[in-house]
Amino acid sequence: MKIISASINLNKINKSKLIKGKDGNEYLNISIICNDSENEWGKDVSITEGQSEQERKDKVKKNFIGNGKTVYNSDKQF
Repeated sequence: MKIISASINLNKINKSKLIKGKDGNEYLNISIICNDSENEWGKDVSITEGQSEQERKDKVKKNFIGNGKTVYNSDKQF
């Protein structure tokens, strides 16, 4: 099990990517990338807006909206 502490910059969200649910609430599909090593700021998690199959096929640049850090990993001691 892993616990990740992360934040999203709401100003970076492309509002056209928001999806209205049956319950009337708005949702944003995201992708969470857990990297094998930390970056220069000690972060090992990146968050991007979700992409459609066509966007992935067309290799549209990912919109990075946040990052984070693994704070607990049952396989490792911190």
